[in-house]
Amino acid sequence: SELEEQEVKQIEPSSDPASQVQQAVENCLLPLSSPNCSTTTSPGFHRWTVMDYYNAYTTRQITPTMVAERLIAAIEESSSAPWDMGFFINHCPKDILKQASESTLRYERGEAISVLDGVPIAVKDEIDCAPYPTTGGTKWLHKARASEGDAECVARLRQCGAILVGKTNMHELGAGTSGINPHYGATRNPFDVGKIAGGSSSGSAAVVAAGLCPAALGVDGGGSVRMPAALCGVVGFKPTFGRVPHSGVLPLNWTVGMVGVLAGTVEDSLIVYAAISGDSQKTSDPEMKPKLYLPLLESTSSVTNIKLARYKEWFNDCTEEIRECCSHALDLLSQKYGWKTVEVVIPEIETMRLAHYVTIGSECTTALGPHLHNSKNVGEMGWDVRVGLSVYGAFSSKEYIQAQRLRNRQLEIHRKVFAMADVIVSPTTGVTAYPILNDCLKTGELDYVNGAALVRYQIAGNFLGLPAITVPVGYDKKGLPIGLQFIGQPWSEPTLLHVAFAMQGLCNQGYKKPEAFYDLLHK
Repeated sequence: SELEEQEVKQIEPSSDPASQVQQAVENCLLPLSSPNCSTTTSPGFHRWTVMDYYNAYTTRQITPTMVAERLIAAIEESSSAPWDMGFFINHCPKDILKQASESTLRYERGEAISVLDGVPIAVKDEIDCAPYPTTGGTKWLHKARASEGDAECVARLRQCGAILVGKTNMHELGAGTSGINPHYGATRNPFDVGKIAGGSSSGSAAVVAAGLCPAALGVDGGGSVRMPAALCGVVGFKPTFGRVPHSGVLPLNWTVGMVGVLAGTVEDSLIVYAAISGDSQKTSDPEMKPKLYLPLLESTSSVTNIKLARYKEWFNDCTEEIRECCSHALDLLSQKYGWKTVEVVIPEIETMRLAHYVTIGSECTTALGPHLHNSKNVGEMGWDVRVGLSVYGAFSSKEYIQAQRLRNRQLEIHRKVFAMADVIVSPTTGVTAYPILNDCLKTGELDYVNGAALVRYQIAGNFLGLPAITVPVGYDKKGLPIGLQFIGQPWSEPTLLHVAFAMQGLCNQGYKKPEAFYDLLHK
């Protein structure tokens, strides 16, 4: 059904993603003179945005080739001692420079494809992106499954002129929340290199936080975009299930996994979302998809009567610092915009988490089934993944069916919540980033205590296919980022982006520079 959302613009359907990006920029973004732009002088720390790159290129302050050279040097430095950040599984300097050279020539001719032309974007190694293999964080999967060109979401970014800079690190097979990979190294948190970045889209979150890219792609099957985004202090956006084409993505969890965007700002999330949203004409009927609407961010202040649903017992099931920070952020929204918080009860949340666990585990082992009979493949896995897959493989078909019955039940429960409110609000994680222990670097880590706290608020977005976004709203006493999450009803991305943009505007004056950070536009 069509939603009645405020301050939105329908994007004309187009097979050309550059056209969709252009419509987003012309109709939906703030003017460049806005105080929310990163080019202004304000006490808060700001990462360079997509529009900053585009403006620097068009005014000849710098070229995509110069940015690419700095990026390659930064990747090499961050991959070496003493940092050993573990950002990437694979990158190719020659290919990066080739893309950058082509983009530089387009700018010299005044023929930039879009505002994404020449902008570096990284891709999680769960998504096909030429010329790289897709390992899924393993040492063997790319040998069993050859990737053929770009995933559709990557192809759409390439059509916009973006520089695809490589495949980012991830928790092996997406089967964990820490981002510690025994084969390619632990991805370290740019705010504290001794702490985890979160998973499983660990590298994508960390490269954005560290300033290597204004945006990156991840895949979110159980909070795998939003968790690391929150821990690394960036925006993590998971659209409605089915909104973004999924072809060319490893089919590890086909009813709960979804391509998502990690970015330094809500605006950049919107730009990348506009580029990758669409429908493959080969795979489905476009008439079956709701129309694509984008929020008019310059009119967010005109959005009225938003109701935020909070289940207090669930909301408060986190550390005291997170609870206080997120509650304060909600108060700021209420004071600034007059939006109301509605107290609700969402029953059986723990039951839903277990049903999701059965679902994602069963789908993962089914997808990998033919390869798990090969003892060599199993022997090359981290210990944590071996244990996880053993548990997954123990689930029965009856348990999977029961989980789907619970899914239908929770869909009805959430429909009733959305009849009372526009958005559900919660902390993004129950804890901030915790230490990386040396004894797990070679084996992987299976920490179900911290893992449960990290995944606590993620499940509805995946199990029910709901859109969700996390925005950084503060820090704990150790200076580690805290995220606040907004969950919407299906296809309500514009409202979510409005709310997230409003939240960002109230918090960005307090944003801090990470310990590990690279400035690619100004040295």
